[in-house]
Amino acid sequence: YRDLHTFELQAPTRLIEWARGSRVCVAGYGQSDGNEILQLIPPPTLLTKETQGLCPERDFKVECGGFSEHPVYSLKYVPDTSLLVTSGPPDSSLQVWQVSAEDSDVIKSVSPIATENGTGQSWAKIATISARAPWVLHGSRLDRVQITEVESRKNVYTAASGGSEELSGLAFLDCNTLLLCCATGRLCLADVRQPQSLVEAVSVPSAPCSEQWCMGTRLGAQGLEPSSQPVARLSSRGLLTLTDLRKTSEFLALAKARVPSPGSGAEFLCVSWAPALEGCLAISGFDGTVHVYDTQSWDNSGREAEPIFVHKGHAFGGAGGSGDPPLVTVHTWHLQKPRTLLSAASDGSLHVWDWVQPCGKC
Repeated sequence: YRDLHTFELQAPTRLIEWARGSRVCVAGYGQSDGNEILQLIPPPTLLTKETQGLCPERDFKVECGGFSEHPVYSLKYVPDTSLLVTSGPPDSSLQVWQVSAEDSDVIKSVSPIATENGTGQSWAKIATISARAPWVLHGSRLDRVQITEVESRKNVYTAASGGSEELSGLAFLDCNTLLLCCATGRLCLADVRQPQSLVEAVSVPSAPCSEQWCMGTRLGAQGLEPSSQPVARLSSRGLLTLTDLRKTSEFLALAKARVPSPGSGAEFLCVSWAPALEGCLAISGFDGTVHVYDTQSWDNSGREAEPIFVHKGHAFGGAGGSGDPPLVTVHTWHLQKPRTLLSAASDGSLHVWDWVQPCGKC
């Protein structure tokens, strides 16, 4: 490691979100007496673009927080605002939060966004954007995808019915283009300007019905259109597919990650592209580790890929609340520091780490 910071949260968290001023938002899940939502100030070394030497302050600090009656399974900061949107069981409704001004340390609950037929549906996956107005893209199933204006609660888009498959993720590619990923691995493109149109990308390789999939998009690269960025899909067996959205009829690459045998569930599967490293992605959700891969040499053979780095810090952190070894519940990349990642685990540990650059690698 080049650097490693650890922070112990009061409860397990399954999400990490960057907010204004390089703040970090985290939230708990599954607690019967309320789930914390916290905005943390990262250690000073993470607030500068240049790598610095030893720093006396190495811990996160809690800046403000609040409590949610719902378990928080998804949290998104609404760009250019002081609002957060969260979702979680037992239904597909959304909760909106106001991060208070500097003179207060409270994250306040605002009126929720109710969804049609929300009761009985699985929790909603969410994405946010502020290109035209503060929008939230949300839905639990393919036939229930909507865009809602956060402040007015106005519905501005409803996707065409493309089936009732459960969603594992969704994303804005730009202010007009949406990407939807089903738990079965089905990938669909939608256009806000053409609500009745859904374009399906190449199907994932045939697999057992119990296999679950998630996706990761790579956005924000300088000088590149969002549609030119490959989409990664990760299965609960550790299969990875890369798809170029400009040519959705075939795979860009196919590989097998070096992960343990899949467990009973895939609720913490996570794959994400590095925003500042060409061709690098990270995966987690199989055990107490995070694997980083360089995809630039991948082809369509489906061979096992060798990770360029494996973060094992959570695996050695002790048993979680259930007595089982800690499981990484989520990870995310630092927005400016190329090899810096944040990861959280089921034992409440939050790690920030940066690995030494291998010669000839990313």
